[in-house]
Amino acid sequence: MTSTETVVRAKQSLATRIAARAGGVGMRIFLVVIALFWLTPTAGLLLSSLRDPAEADLSGWWQVFSHPSQLTVDGYDQLLNNEVVTDSLFTTVLITVPATALVVLIGALAGYAFACMDFPGRDWWFLLVVGLLVVPVQVALIPVSKLFGEIGIFQTTTGVILFHTAFGLPFAVFLLHNFFSEIPRELLEAARLDGAGELRLFFRVVLPLAGPAIASLAIFQFLWVWNDMLVALIFADSGDPPITVALQQQARQFSNNIDVLGPGAFVSMIIPLAVFFAFQKQFVSGVMAGAVK
Repeated sequence: MTSTETVVRAKQSLATRIAARAGGVGMRIFLVVIALFWLTPTAGLLLSSLRDPAEADLSGWWQVFSHPSQLTVDGYDQLLNNEVVTDSLFTTVLITVPATALVVLIGALAGYAFACMDFPGRDWWFLLVVGLLVVPVQVALIPVSKLFGEIGIFQTTTGVILFHTAFGLPFAVFLLHNFFSEIPRELLEAARLDGAGELRLFFRVVLPLAGPAIASLAIFQFLWVWNDMLVALIFADSGDPPITVALQQQARQFSNNIDVLGPGAFVSMIIPLAVFFAFQKQFVSGVMAGAVK
């Protein structure tokens, strides 16, 4: 290799490094812009909820940057004094937490059984469960309504929880089965040789390894149940609805009560956002683990 070729390669290497660094900086700027764009509606809703309703009817939320005196917490004070909205938040928690916990627990047990245990017809049963993923919620509304009416849980919190649990299980079983199937069989056999039963093996060995996947599933299920409105409209008690239905009822009864709708909508949105950001590391780990495997 001549000295001229060495200099050219050195220049190319330097140029490549500069381009790589520029590309990295450009990608970071691009991601920051996308994040700001994605958060703009959230910021707009927050500022709208902090404005006087009269001002909100006359101009956009961005006017607070030139007139910060428009900001007030009166809307949140009225929200806390609105029993319909505050009770609906409590009802939403009563629905979302059990529906998420049941899907995670039952889905994990079923996924473990399909992935790590041998029993007759295992693969056919798993295909049947996976096939339920394509069943739309709308198909089950009428028959499940009749069933819940016959057993006395129609338009109750229990009925909403059971409906969300049933429709969340196929995805949960599919996701966790794929994760559990990648656990080395040697590890499971070694635990069995040491005398561990299936339940002990599941809770002591398999479950700790599946933390990222379970966190991802819990986030998906939590967001779906919390933001649901269709199932809540049909199966929830109209006198004790979740937050999505309560806000819809407020908008229908009082078309201009932005002083309650704005803060209520922001509180309804910020809670699932807080849950997502609190578990984002586990969520990313679970997604990346599934991508690698």
